[in-house]
Amino acid sequence: METVREIAAWTPEYLIANEPACLERLSADEALWSTIPLLNCTELAHLPDGCLVRFRGMLQDMQDPECYLERYAVRSKSDGTVVRQQNGKYRDLLVFNAASETVDTGCTGDGSTFGERRSLFVVTVPGQNPWAAGYEKEQEAAGVRPTGWKHGEQMPSATAKRSHEDDTEMEVDGTTTTTTVPGECNGNKKRTANGGDGTALAASSNGTAVLSADYLLNSPIANRPGKACLVKLYSNYDDWALNTVLEVAGFLSVDPALDGSGDSTGLDEFVDDVSEHQATHPPPSLIPRLHAVSVRKLPHTNPLLLRGPPSSDACLDALAETTYKDLHNLLTQCLFGDGVAADYLLCHLVSSVYIRDEVECRGQFCLNLSNIPAEVLPGYTRSLYELLELLLPASHYLPMTLDNMNTLQFAPKKDYKTNKLTSGILQLAPHTHLVLDETRLEAGKLESAGVEAVKHVAHLIKAQRLKYDFQFYQLDFNTDVPVLVLSEGKSMLPSNCYLPIVPDLDAIKLIDETIKAGRHYVAPKLDGMRRFLTGARVRPFDMKTLDPTVVQDDFVRMRTENSAVTMDDLHGLFVLARLLGLSRGRTALHRDDWERAKVLEGERRNRMELFSKRKSEP
Repeated sequence: METVREIAAWTPEYLIANEPACLERLSADEALWSTIPLLNCTELAHLPDGCLVRFRGMLQDMQDPECYLERYAVRSKSDGTVVRQQNGKYRDLLVFNAASETVDTGCTGDGSTFGERRSLFVVTVPGQNPWAAGYEKEQEAAGVRPTGWKHGEQMPSATAKRSHEDDTEMEVDGTTTTTTVPGECNGNKKRTANGGDGTALAASSNGTAVLSADYLLNSPIANRPGKACLVKLYSNYDDWALNTVLEVAGFLSVDPALDGSGDSTGLDEFVDDVSEHQATHPPPSLIPRLHAVSVRKLPHTNPLLLRGPPSSDACLDALAETTYKDLHNLLTQCLFGDGVAADYLLCHLVSSVYIRDEVECRGQFCLNLSNIPAEVLPGYTRSLYELLELLLPASHYLPMTLDNMNTLQFAPKKDYKTNKLTSGILQLAPHTHLVLDETRLEAGKLESAGVEAVKHVAHLIKAQRLKYDFQFYQLDFNTDVPVLVLSEGKSMLPSNCYLPIVPDLDAIKLIDETIKAGRHYVAPKLDGMRRFLTGARVRPFDMKTLDPTVVQDDFVRMRTENSAVTMDDLHGLFVLARLLGLSRGRTALHRDDWERAKVLEGERRNRMELFSKRKSEP
């Protein structure tokens, strides 16, 4: 337990003095990393200012770089002599005794050293499903903690564990020196701009307009809000891209003096400056600061597999065939007895982008399941989603009603009044499954916003990119969001795979009971299924094991039978064969995966022709 007590006592001074050794221990010792409290599952009231915590989430926005006092001289008020050199790294506030000491914060301050840092706005994974969040809380409650501390009790303050030399009657002056940031590095702030829509304002006690909590939290899925954290990064700024899933360990900063909602900027006549100041200095009780010590990029969002690499999980290989059969049987029964539809849906669940260049990407598998019987609507689509929700760590169900399409913000948009990137519902973490229910689209008119929404979704499906609206221009950002479209006829949206369901008539009548029975049947097997699906999605897969002459001969035969067959069709067949292999828990492409892909595609094309003829008949 000595190791745990040591990490609980870490302070910024201790870390700076022992940085190489501390970072090496954090990197090498997974058990030590896990003992750091997870902010996602812990109330701020139980975490003192300055303690070491973790936060797990998606990078939603980046703020402009800022200057701070990395090191500064603390002087005596009585004679102006330098009392000590104080570290300013990993802190928001200057540390000195306001009664007897002063700090020269000017650029010409004797002994002052300035540094640069950048704030990342990180939100909990959008669309994280209840079982995943619940598992995180269980693990946090059962985790190892410092001696004498129990889950739900306040941790011993890291600042209280300083040595006598570091603790010479220091205080934080929240009036004259509230922050170590004397100015921005990138020039003047904007005073007039075309602001983004929806900057929600409320009035504070002194009459100043303040930004609402919902606006500050900026959750991509407004009806499923989570937590947010402002991560202060001190190096490697360019290593992180928007929408990356991160786990950050750092020093917590929650001093009330950081709240900018009541500050007077001296520029109250410029509303934009006031709003931007509030957006970059939100209440720490709502959005705490985290001064990053170590940042990890997470390959997925499944908490069951975060303790080790999924590809090395022996259980995945040992139980692959059994788990595959259970999943296939479950999906077959819940898709009206259609085994072919179950094959395609299972492929969709393990799909991800594995090749990307400037022109195109490969691996995405947007699936459009159509011909859903009208008599089971609208309840069936929601029930099917709730079943998938049990299997996936993150997902979102969106009914494509006219109201949703016309009023929801789909793509992120820059709000220049606050210098904040307001999120849209398509700004999702990689591998977050988006289920679009087109059966809910009623007759009516799509407004201009609705037309733009459809364009954003179509672009996401085709290119796995999302256009962010910076008002004066649009910029593409890469995504990896599997999309499932449920519809009665063929969707108005594009897809990688369109499949009409062929339902069993008896299964239609009993579908509600079937789904309930399926949920009960898989309940004890859910964790194994969750591990299997995530592991299959992210593990390496060798595509070069298939004899190229087999592919060449098959392509020649397909072209002979149908001259309309193109190289894109061949690439699509490769993607399907790869997904079939992954869905069986394999790490390399087998000949039977290729043959199965050809059979499935033949059946799918037959169904498309059949339903096309039915539609054309009077």
